[in-house]
Amino acid sequence: MAERIAALPYDVVNESEAREEVKREPLSFLKIDRAEVNFEKGMPFNDPAVYKKAADLLDGMTGSGQFIEDEKACYYIYELTMQGRTQTGIVAVSSIDDYVNGRIKKHENTRADKEQDRIDHVSALNAQTGPIFLAYRKNDGISRRVETIKKDSVPLYDFTSPDGIRHRVFIIDKDEDIAAIRQAFSDTDSIYIADGHHRCASAVKVGLKKREEKGADPDGEYNYFLSVLFPDEELKILAYNRLVYDLNGLSEERFFDRIRKKFEVRELEDRLYSPSEKGIFGMYISGKWYELTLRGDNTFTDVVESLDVSILQNELLAPVLNIEDPRTDPRIDFVGGIRGIGALEEAVDSMKAVAAFSMYPTSINELFEVADAGLLMPPKSTWFEPKLRSGLFIHRI
Repeated sequence: MAERIAALPYDVVNESEAREEVKREPLSFLKIDRAEVNFEKGMPFNDPAVYKKAADLLDGMTGSGQFIEDEKACYYIYELTMQGRTQTGIVAVSSIDDYVNGRIKKHENTRADKEQDRIDHVSALNAQTGPIFLAYRKNDGISRRVETIKKDSVPLYDFTSPDGIRHRVFIIDKDEDIAAIRQAFSDTDSIYIADGHHRCASAVKVGLKKREEKGADPDGEYNYFLSVLFPDEELKILAYNRLVYDLNGLSEERFFDRIRKKFEVRELEDRLYSPSEKGIFGMYISGKWYELTLRGDNTFTDVVESLDVSILQNELLAPVLNIEDPRTDPRIDFVGGIRGIGALEEAVDSMKAVAAFSMYPTSINELFEVADAGLLMPPKSTWFEPKLRSGLFIHRI
């Protein structure tokens, strides 16, 4: 049933998309991760009845044999292939203490309201249902062992999801493999959150609360959170593009005058423009694409300021459009790279937005540098693809 149950993460679909998916596939895990779809439209996603429904559904699916609990502690291999590119991760539980102590490093801030939703969800289910996407610098020993296990094993699951991504899962249950992988990660200095900051922070807070309630039991499952760990060289980050809904009272002519003070502006004949290198931006306005290149010999005080998302924010969005806080300003929106440049053109052509900006993707090395420095990226700096499916693995706490 894995192919039918596995679902996109709860936070990359809206309620309408979740309802459509559960209608298409009644076993979709979105009926648990977005349990408001089981109620009439208008039901608040954070109503206590929604979380109770999610818990009841999980218990029912487990009771009917749609989920099976392992008798032995083990790891899994989770391989995803998208457009000919494969990334292979190890499914494990990671220590909340490593997160608290900074060994598992973050690069984004979280919002309290989004944290609270997953805190309530995990607490109601007494389980973590969405794995945290973690990254580590490639370890040849881990890679060789994973490849050997894949070569010598029959996949537990092997299916292609409706979006064309192939998912394969293998179990790692031999004692020597488990010990070697555990030791290799024990020797790893730093692990990085690639995707799932809110899920991670929520899992940690639930675990710390359970420690207070139950005492510091070192064997308590609440000391760990569900994760999949991938080597850095296999990961791909897509751009996180921007839409803006007004020009801050400026005429288009005045807007161009302002941006030319900081950027070289070149009109393009091409459509669907994506920058081919760092430091260059695409802008779509009034049916035309322009290439923006930052003027001058720019030096930056830290790695965060040198990010393209920071340059656009600090040199254009804030000073020209007065978008000071992109987390809260309703005049800006973000479009994940998987939706394509066409989504930017469509938004502007339909007059939903007045302008769009296509970005060069943040690199995994930039992410590592920011996290190692103890700094935070601007919001919506990275879009990892493919997305890990929820519902394949569940960690009861």
